[in-house]
Amino acid sequence: MSEELESLAQRVRACRICVENPAGRPLPHEPRPVLRPSSKARILLASQAPGTKVHISGMPFTDASGDRLRSWLGVSSEEFYDTEKFAIVPMGFCFPGQDAKGSDLPPRRECAPAWRSRLMALMPQIDLVLTIGGYAQSWHMGAARSASLTDTVKNWRAAWDAPARPKVLPLPHPSWRNTGWLKKNPWFEMDLLPFLQSEIRYRIN
Repeated sequence: MSEELESLAQRVRACRICVENPAGRPLPHEPRPVLRPSSKARILLASQAPGTKVHISGMPFTDASGDRLRSWLGVSSEEFYDTEKFAIVPMGFCFPGQDAKGSDLPPRRECAPAWRSRLMALMPQIDLVLTIGGYAQSWHMGAARSASLTDTVKNWRAAWDAPARPKVLPLPHPSWRNTGWLKKNPWFEMDLLPFLQSEIRYRIN
């Protein structure tokens, strides 16, 4: 990692904006920002925010969602956590807490305005962004994002063919809560995943 990116990553990991100057209610626990930027990886995983297990481990996707995501990508854990192959920079760096029903809250609103543009500027080698979930799609795709996540992902070929760089592929969140979505949308596994895995393999080999 470049010295400048490493310095910025250290500042992000020490960030306490959501406690000391929050946008709304402060984070309900001690901040633990989780991210893995890279100066060499060509692929960026633009995910949502850490869950409870990741908050404990300090490593992204050390949970069932990570297992499913690695299966989608067609990569091993060793490949997935190799920062020369993948950068992992979520929209929210800390576990945001849960609502009354036990679902994770949205990513904290403070993270992206404070840090995301600066991090992206120091990773110019990224040529493929996998936008995982609606928050990442809104930030990285802008007007190209449809009103619904289903339509955004379904229109992945249009996103891919857009002239903008880096290339973007929209994905649903790999949470177990989306198992029903996957069953209702078989085209995702039949059409998008083979294309995705081919593009991944091209960039990491």
